Amino acid sequence: MTNKNETIKANPILTMKRLLVIMAKENKLQLLIVCVMILLSAFANVRGSLFLQVVIDDYITPLIGQNNPDFSGLLKAILTMALIYLVGIIGTLSYNLIMVKVSEGTQKKIRDQMFDHLETLPLRYFDSRSAGDIMSHFTNDTDTLRQMISQSIPNLMMAFVTFISVFIAMFSLSIPLACFVIGSISLMFVILRVITNRSGKYFGAQQRSLGKVNGYVEEMMHGQKVVKIFNHEATAMKEFDVINEQLQESATKANATANMLMPIMMNLLNIQYVLVAIVGGLFAVYGVSALTVGMIASFLQLSRSLNGPISQISQQINFVIMALAGAERIFQLLDEESEVDDGYVTLVNVTEENGELTETTKRTGIWAWKHPHDDGSISYVRLTGDVRFEDVNFGYNDNHLVLHDINLYAEPGQKVAFVGATGAGKTTITNLINRFYDIQEGKIRYDGVNVKKIKKSSLRSSLGIVLQDTHLFTGTIKENIRYGKLDASDEEVYQAAKLSNAETFINHLPEKYDTVITGDGDGLSQGQRQLLAIARAAIADPPVMILDEATSSIDTRTESIVQSGMDRLMEGRTVFVIAHRLSTIQNSDVIMVMDHGRIIERGNHESLLAERGMYYQLYTGKVELA
Repeated sequence: MTNKNETIKANPILTMKRLLVIMAKENKLQLLIVCVMILLSAFANVRGSLFLQVVIDDYITPLIGQNNPDFSGLLKAILTMALIYLVGIIGTLSYNLIMVKVSEGTQKKIRDQMFDHLETLPLRYFDSRSAGDIMSHFTNDTDTLRQMISQSIPNLMMAFVTFISVFIAMFSLSIPLACFVIGSISLMFVILRVITNRSGKYFGAQQRSLGKVNGYVEEMMHGQKVVKIFNHEATAMKEFDVINEQLQESATKANATANMLMPIMMNLLNIQYVLVAIVGGLFAVYGVSALTVGMIASFLQLSRSLNGPISQISQQINFVIMALAGAERIFQLLDEESEVDDGYVTLVNVTEENGELTETTKRTGIWAWKHPHDDGSISYVRLTGDVRFEDVNFGYNDNHLVLHDINLYAEPGQKVAFVGATGAGKTTITNLINRFYDIQEGKIRYDGVNVKKIKKSSLRSSLGIVLQDTHLFTGTIKENIRYGKLDASDEEVYQAAKLSNAETFINHLPEKYDTVITGDGDGLSQGQRQLLAIARAAIADPPVMILDEATSSIDTRTESIVQSGMDRLMEGRTVFVIAHRLSTIQNSDVIMVMDHGRIIERGNHESLLAERGMYYQLYTGKVELA
């Protein structure tokens, strides 16, 4: 992955262009109106500075010494200028209000794009990043964009237009004096560039450190019970202090560099103002450019009006740099490669007559793999749940294999169990069935079809999983069960709860199936949460089930209830079971004993005991699972 500092430093223009494309895609008219309003506002500001010359040279100077001065012309000029200023005020108010709407709309669009893209990313992406750091993209990074779009971009546009307008007005008054101002402004921009180059590196580091802090806080809050159980508070605070100090250091450097910019620029502008007054006075005395008192006054006012654009640039450039750092992180997320799905075999409902399978749009309860062929023909293979591994080798990276020469089969309706120490590769095998990861060598066949040919959405809808760590969503009990089948009727929800043994405890809840649960099932026991997970899998009614240590974190009494629910769920299905408690797998048709990514023993409970190998030692307690 490209180093973020280098990316921000090398491609700020590309990042800004990409952001502007997103802004302009749905806001072309609004941005056009903003440009018009900025031009009107800048015109009013410059016209006000030039008005000073008109007042002095055309109205005040001629009236000096008159006994009965006529102020009607001056009053008319002042009213005209007031009208111009009013137009400028309306323009400023309008473009600021419009940019607020544009910024909020762009922020929403970017968040939508990020979330939609996150849903397409492979499991590998989430395994390698903390939830807090990912959340930081949706909070801190997008918030810096909002501030830049609503404030920095219009202010910089206003500064640029004002800058150009002021210099045009200056050249119309005195070319030599205008050239003198250009020279002094050029020096200021050299200083501005040096400082912003330094602060850009620090703002990038600040955004990354902020992501780390958010990730650590999220992790500690999620695991607060474990922290307290093991008296880990002091250690957690020390670890937090370390990463928080990194954030403080990068933020201090970024803001210290940025904050010195404004005083430096303002003092240079003040020096320039004095020098313009001196040089302008000398030009007037010696007749250079035919300067009048009114022209010098207007020129000084124009010079002073440069303070606004330059101070805006020096102030807003820091927000732009920080926003570009956040934008770079956002675009890196959006540029992550989506999960590749080159499958073309899909899962469809069929009817069966005289052994012939016919596709139908109605839900029949009979499923088949729809397999299109190169010659244009289509064949249907009934979904039965036959899963086979043939000479499978797999590693999370190509340099380190974690599974070696895996050969196994599970016939329809069989219960296949995996036992072995932590890290032996049990869960990895089940992840390969789902195609959460793709294998390097070998083949995995599902009802005789290579899983690489099966569309992932179809493959995963044919599989049910009950994990050790259940995850429940904020919502009602009914909604959490229905997550396994979104179009399920209430009656199907009740039947799934009854099958999983969840019905008893649900009926004791205050609102029964309409009870709202939050915080991943706070208020429910681990066993109750597990029963809901089983009900969720049951309502999906898949032909193949994966039970990944589903009872390892509950007590023995609750285990018997959960196990009863799982036994009902497993009836008539092909089941893969991962378990530490050997008592839960004794009735398995086949037990695979794994060690360091290899299957070292296989057979049923009785045959493995008779071999007196690793399984025998595990069962008799001579060796313990770690």
